[in-house]
Amino acid sequence: MMRPMSRPDAPSGRTGRPPVTSRAQILAAARQIIERDGWEKLTVRRLATELGIGTTTLYHHIRDREDLLVQLINELAERTLHLELPSEPRDRIIAAATAIHDSLAGVPWAAEILTTDGFLGRLGQPALRMVEAIVAGAIAHGCTPAQAVDVFRSIWYYTVGEILVRIHSARRRPADERDPFFSSSLDTSQLPRLAALGDQWPELAARDTYPQAIEAFVDGLLAQATSATP
Repeated sequence: MMRPMSRPDAPSGRTGRPPVTSRAQILAAARQIIERDGWEKLTVRRLATELGIGTTTLYHHIRDREDLLVQLINELAERTLHLELPSEPRDRIIAAATAIHDSLAGVPWAAEILTTDGFLGRLGQPALRMVEAIVAGAIAHGCTPAQAVDVFRSIWYYTVGEILVRIHSARRRPADERDPFFSSSLDTSQLPRLAALGDQWPELAARDTYPQAIEAFVDGLLAQATSATP
């Protein structure tokens, strides 16, 4: 008597979406959560649920939530900070600062993460290359090492602040629905210039002045530092 043909073994384990273990796929899923819900909502457990895998699988790639955020920042830097910098110290500083600004401007969550303690020192080589360019450029221009650090910090605070103020302002209300920044009832005898500007302020403030401002800012920082150098 012929035996019935054996059926193939049914797949064991979880069905549906296959397990995801690629670092690129994990970071892509993390970015989706951040862009949808904000970086504060990103947790290892939530990311595992999003991917349809266990948290144990994720811990093969990340140590914890902070490490995940660091990897996201470094991945952004790897994609965006690979330009050739000018040789002249002042121009190198401006180019590095502009590269940092442009890299973060499109992903404001990254700027917000980097304003929290402990992240700047955990950046990878592409990002630290920009920090090195600013510090080394300041020293080559005549600053002391301490002054060069001050130059970098001032540039960093201005750059990140400019990005965050613009992003937070844009979130409040669409541009065509904004109220005049200054009321028409301002006392013209006490505040004549602001009263005259009136509803022009939002349009004027929305202009992108970072390229001109960073040049003036760097020139001022370098002049101040080198004039104080013995």
